[in-house]
Amino acid sequence: MYRKPWSPTPPIPSPSIPTSPNTIEVTGEGTISAAPDKAIIVLGAVTENVSLTAAQNENARTVTNIVEALLRLSIPKEHIQTTQYSIDIQYNYEDGKQTFRGYKVTHMLQVTVDKIDKTGLVVDTAVKSGANTVSSIQFTLANPEIAYSHALSLAIQNGQFKANTIASTLGVTLHPIPTLVQEMSRTKEPAPYPVAAMYAQMEVTPIQPGELQISALIRAAFTFS
Repeated sequence: MYRKPWSPTPPIPSPSIPTSPNTIEVTGEGTISAAPDKAIIVLGAVTENVSLTAAQNENARTVTNIVEALLRLSIPKEHIQTTQYSIDIQYNYEDGKQTFRGYKVTHMLQVTVDKIDKTGLVVDTAVKSGANTVSSIQFTLANPEIAYSHALSLAIQNGQFKANTIASTLGVTLHPIPTLVQEMSRTKEPAPYPVAAMYAQMEVTPIQPGELQISALIRAAFTFS
């Protein structure tokens, strides 16, 4: 009987492992300036009395007067909201002894102003109506996503410029379409700044909104040959 000579089974070739393309990684930054078009004011009334009922009633009357005055300025009712209401017991401390002094009632309102040129008028009106604390004013944008989109576009352009500069310096050809574009961060909301509550001596409190800086940061990867 004829038998075919034995020969080992040829090994199955392993798939080739693709080599990683040459890559340039960069970060891109973009910043634009934008004039704020909305103000958020936090103000209110603090009342103290040895009688809790008296302190509450006085506070309620004051806050009602503030709200009514703001409504007369054409501030929409939905733009006025309570952000804090608290009742605290007050004590005096003398010679290591604690003596009851009375109650403190705090009622804070957040007022959103769509016309920032009225910011000073809103503050003055509230103070004249009984507000005795103005804790902060924050200027922001009604549509921040529009400004951020412009900053993001600048960040991408900046990343492309950096990649081109690196490729040119190395003497290689950059592939213009990135293999990766990753958004790294977004501008935080502008922090409110504290405001003193002594406005009675001024006709109109001069509030300066200035400009907001909106920034975007991206990470991008480009291949080259």
